[in-house]
Amino acid sequence: MELPLIALLLVVGLVVGWGVGARYARARRGWTDYRAARRAVPGARRAALVLIRAAFTRVGVIALLLFGAVAYATVGPDHDRAEPAPGPAPSATVTPTGGRGR
Repeated sequence: MELPLIALLLVVGLVVGWGVGARYARARRGWTDYRAARRAVPGARRAALVLIRAAFTRVGVIALLLFGAVAYATVGPDHDRAEPAPGPAPSATVTPTGGRGR
């Protein structure tokens, strides 16, 4: 009667050990991934700030160019108020009107 009890305890121990071992391995992998991600965050943060700074610089330059173009357009000469350009001078040549055929 002792043999089946020992076998039962062995099976229960294997099942519990397998479950605990699987959860322990999963926890170790998670902890390793967490430490790797924690070490990578400062580098990723610096890279993100560099990219954001570059984007803001480009947007700022484009905004300044647009502002300058609008300012130039509002201050520049207004062609409606400008003096009209002189037209072509009348020609001094006389054109024949209804002459006889030669």
